[in-house]
Amino acid sequence: MSNKIDGVLTAIVTPFDSEGALNLKALKEQITRQRQAGNSIFCGGTNGEFFVLNEKEKVTVTQTCVDEVAGQAHVVAHIGEISTRETIRLGKQIEKLGVDAVSVITPYFVPLQQQELIAHYTSIADALTVPLFLYNIPARTGNTIEPETARILAAHPNIIGIKDSAGSYQSLSGFLNAVKDIDDFDVLNGPDSLIHQGFVEGCSACISGLANVAPKAINSIWSRYKAGDIDGSRQAQESVTQLRSELYQVAFSPAAVKKALQLMGYAVGESRYAVEFSPQQESVIRQLIANIAHE
Repeated sequence: MSNKIDGVLTAIVTPFDSEGALNLKALKEQITRQRQAGNSIFCGGTNGEFFVLNEKEKVTVTQTCVDEVAGQAHVVAHIGEISTRETIRLGKQIEKLGVDAVSVITPYFVPLQQQELIAHYTSIADALTVPLFLYNIPARTGNTIEPETARILAAHPNIIGIKDSAGSYQSLSGFLNAVKDIDDFDVLNGPDSLIHQGFVEGCSACISGLANVAPKAINSIWSRYKAGDIDGSRQAQESVTQLRSELYQVAFSPAAVKKALQLMGYAVGESRYAVEFSPQQESVIRQLIANIAHE
């Protein structure tokens, strides 16, 4: 396996049992599905419901992913917490587990200036030995990493890239342009609708929530692009974009992703946040997944 973190990383769901506790057997099953499709693993992120996991659970999920992958693919773990201190504390535990890198969202709830974000990320990168990705997801945190801020932080030897989940081509291209002359700083695409475009314009990898549902379809965007089949990659993206649009009209991810997996026969349990699906909504999801081979 190359040290370069590239291709598809699945933002893997965190399965729960009927009592709402971690279901590690189901997590291992999902990791196996992803590995069979050629995907690496991103754990503890939005689709992994980090916001409702306690610290011990986050460590357990990460350890399970590392053990199950067994060095045959990349594992990146999200460690972002609301404060610098808490992020460092979690990061020091996670870095001991054998992950290839960690990612850190911006602090949330309190609006921060760019200089404060620089101080936050610099402190974390100084404190950890594991490589770090910035994680830009302003719709969830209320704080946006600006392209110039990413460029400044790219000078830190332990900050190796940024995951952009702002959801727009404008944001993604802004980061790509800002760091285009920095060889050891990568841009990872977050939105499933921009996977193909991201690769065409220079993203090294994508982190996909929809890959939980359609691992082979997502991987085909990357594998066709890598093989030089640009048109085939674009066509694969079109089918994925349609699925994404229709699924997320029913409910927000990760609840919609988990419900789809349940209806495909996988025991991933319910989301820990309050989402109820009507029979009509379930029917819509069933129709969507009927077009996907059970991978």
